[in-house]
Amino acid sequence: MTQTTVDPVRQEEFAGRMAQILNDACLGYLCSLGHRTGLFDVMAQLPPSTSEQIAEAAGLNERYVREWLGGVTVGGIVGYEPEDGTYRLPPEHAASLCRASGPDNLASFLQDLALIGQVEDEVVTAFRDGGGVPYSSYPKFQELQAEETARVYDAALVDAIIPLVPGLPERLGSGSGLDALDVGTGQGHVVNLLARAFPASRFTGVDMSEGGIAAAREEAARLGLPNARFELADAAAVTGSYDLVTAFDVIHDLARPAETLAAVAGALRDDGVFLMGDIAASSRLDENLDHPLGPTLYTFSVFYCMTVSLGEGGAGLGTVWGRQTALRMLAEAGFGDVEVREVEGDILNVYYVARKGG
Repeated sequence: MTQTTVDPVRQEEFAGRMAQILNDACLGYLCSLGHRTGLFDVMAQLPPSTSEQIAEAAGLNERYVREWLGGVTVGGIVGYEPEDGTYRLPPEHAASLCRASGPDNLASFLQDLALIGQVEDEVVTAFRDGGGVPYSSYPKFQELQAEETARVYDAALVDAIIPLVPGLPERLGSGSGLDALDVGTGQGHVVNLLARAFPASRFTGVDMSEGGIAAAREEAARLGLPNARFELADAAAVTGSYDLVTAFDVIHDLARPAETLAAVAGALRDDGVFLMGDIAASSRLDENLDHPLGPTLYTFSVFYCMTVSLGEGGAGLGTVWGRQTALRMLAEAGFGDVEVREVEGDILNVYYVARKGG
């Protein structure tokens, strides 16, 4: 029997790291509460204030606010002055915690912790028996995904992401415009943003979620967008003929990603372009060791992306399918001309500008 020598210093260091993981995980839930209740947004506008003043400004119960403040204070997120019992959210912290920060608001992501926690028992079962977790087990996914993607696309879709394709903004905005399709559109916010920005073009969004399509149509009607329409359809079976097809943060989730990419290629006109946004990571584990959100990506894959796909009998690519796999699958689908582009400040995504042939 081989004896293992334990280095007491390394053991103590790792125990400290585990304690920090526990503390940070708990802070994640408190930050989710701070986002959902609007406490971070309110505190960013207040001078140093007592728990009573903060609760009144936020329209919340003071006892809960006081306990929450205790957690985020000892966690180093909020400052505290014991002399007068006041709390303050430093502006440097607010920049990563408030809705006004747009794409820089990381507190929004922390809502996902509660979502994935609800399916832990089902994921444990999948570890033992294989298979996956059905999409129906994530009732709030569409809502959270819509909020998270809106932060990025409200700020960058029209001005930074669409221009990744040379000449595309001009083509969308001039003459008779273009015919465009968004696959896996969710609640359709991307389609509605583009339809409002480029009224000369026609935009269609498809998704398998009845709730998502209903929300998309409601938003389009509210904004008065006659050039936006939505269909309940399988992305792997899209038909029609389009100048532009987009897919943002969706291909890796699908049960049939290869079939979807082939269908996209078939729906593109000869001079059309496919603009795909997906996770900025590598297909190689060793190349993700220094990724700033590496553990987050793999966690979301285990708890949602991979397991939902496997639950549908699909490929189970997971969040971290990576550039190498993406490029290979695009080539296999018939895209011979592919450029990989990035948007400044977007650490989560890369964008593939793909054309047929090559």
